[in-house]
Amino acid sequence: MFNIKRLVSLAVAATLVVGLPTQAEEIIKLATTTSTENTGLLKHLLPKFEQESGYKVQVIATGTGKALKLARQGDVDIVMTHAPAAEAKFVAEGHGHSPKGIMENDFVVLGPKQDPAHIRNAKSVEEAFEKIAKSGQPFISRGDNSGTNMKELLIWKAANIKPDFTGYTQVGQGMGKTLLMANELQGYTLSDRGTFIAYKTKIDLGVDFDGGKTLANPYQVMLISATKYPDLNHKGAKALSDWLTSKEAQTMIDQFRVKGEQLFKATYSE
Repeated sequence: MFNIKRLVSLAVAATLVVGLPTQAEEIIKLATTTSTENTGLLKHLLPKFEQESGYKVQVIATGTGKALKLARQGDVDIVMTHAPAAEAKFVAEGHGHSPKGIMENDFVVLGPKQDPAHIRNAKSVEEAFEKIAKSGQPFISRGDNSGTNMKELLIWKAANIKPDFTGYTQVGQGMGKTLLMANELQGYTLSDRGTFIAYKTKIDLGVDFDGGKTLANPYQVMLISATKYPDLNHKGAKALSDWLTSKEAQTMIDQFRVKGEQLFKATYSE
């Protein structure tokens, strides 16, 4: 005879299993910049969030332009970048919302330690770029539509210089590979300070120019439109965004060091 109670129990169990979140729903896809990956910051932060939340974060580290493109296409659940103008446009177009500042560092102009273009005495970064262009020295550009590349192009524009001079090379690579190429050619490049610190022992380049509001480098995290992309993991994305701006995560960001040096300054603590 059939065991009716057993059949009912199995049916209830099957219903409960169907109702459980799938593995895909437990994953948060984060598109972010190569600088957060190259520096080791994400490896410092994310295991703690994963342990506390139960989510697993899948990191897609690329340039800011591509990260925002992935978000526009609905291919990721959340995005963290460092290009304020591009981020404002992303939100204004309705692709994202709830931007939150997480941290900041700054951009630096790296070059040979002997500074053949003599940019250390420049009064502004625009003047420093002008000196490089006129010197004939190599300038290695990421050329990848990243936040760093966007900043670099804004500086050339402000200096009224078209970056097509002899020695200007676009490599279409992330910050780490760009630094290695600049080092090989003993040329100048624009870098975020965090990646430079992380690569300092691998390259023979120095900070030849830094300072000023123009070279500020703020990072933001943004949620993606649930109206445009209802099937994304919006709940997980919000949990990650909230955690990154929590006192716990902000303290971890401030305390993160590479070779004894602080790479990022937390934006605020709650």
